[in-house]
Amino acid sequence: MTPSGCRIDIWLWRARFLRTRSLATAFVDRGAVRLTRHGRQARLDRAARPVQVGDTLVFALDGRLVELRVAALGTRRGGSAEARGLYVPVDPVMPGG
Repeated sequence: MTPSGCRIDIWLWRARFLRTRSLATAFVDRGAVRLTRHGRQARLDRAARPVQVGDTLVFALDGRLVELRVAALGTRRGGSAEARGLYVPVDPVMPGG
C-alpha cells in the first residue's frame, strides 16, 4: 500500500486484534469490520481494502464491540505497547453523560 494507507488485514494483525494475518483476512472477508471515513460508513468485504490514519473501525471480537480510531499504520507487528500505539479507543457516548 501507499504511505497513507495499509491493507485492513495487515493493520488488524499489526494492532494485535488477531493472532495471524490469515485469521485477519478471513475476519474481514466475512464482512465483520465497518469503516467510517469522512462521515461515510462502509462494511469492508475484502482484506485488500485500505485503512488510513483517522479512520474509525467498528467490529465485534470475543463477544465485545470494539470501536477505535486508527492513529498510525505501523511498519511491523511489534509488541503489545507498540500495537496499542496504532489506535485510540472511541468511548461510547452515554445518554445524559
